[in-house]
Amino acid sequence: MAKRNIKINVGGKVQGVFYRKSTKDKADKLNIVGSVRNNPDGSVTIIAQGNIEDINELINWCKIGPDEAEVTCLTTEELEIVNSSQFTIEN
Repeated sequence: MAKRNIKINVGGKVQGVFYRKSTKDKADKLNIVGSVRNNPDGSVTIIAQGNIEDINELINWCKIGPDEAEVTCLTTEELEIVNSSQFTIEN
């Protein structure tokens, strides 16, 4: 099955609303590996690798996020496939 590795940047009210934890939960359910981190500018960056359909589902979820989030912008950037075995939350 075709894989996709992508960087997703999410802006808006996405820190302090359990966005990272919720993203990890969603990624784990979709068998996506990678990481999620808060950025100094208040945005969140996600690196996600998995099957194309699962990555597309994660992107659609990221446009909304957890209940308290207010996503105002989302950008994606394709990355090269790397070997990773889990999804982690970074500081």
